Amino acid sequence: MKLKISVFAIYREMVGKNEIELELDKGAAVADLVRELENVYPRLSGHMDSLMVAVNAVYVEPHYELKDGDEVALIPPISGGHHG
Repeated sequence: MKLKISVFAIYREMVGKNEIELELDKGAAVADLVRELENVYPRLSGHMDSLMVAVNAVYVEPHYELKDGDEVALIPPISGGHHG
């Protein structure tokens, strides 16, 4: 299945582009996608622990099963400002 993946902030800097097209086996989950991205883009490895993933504009869990044509967004953790 083909997926269109939008990457933001630090992830965009690490892969060198705003969007990735990737093919995965039918039945692959978000966790499988993350592993494949770390294989294809080794710079991502170790930086995706607190990653948020949205599929078709809805946040999903790692076990979420992807479908052909899904639009996936990789959203890095948001660092907050000063609290005090």
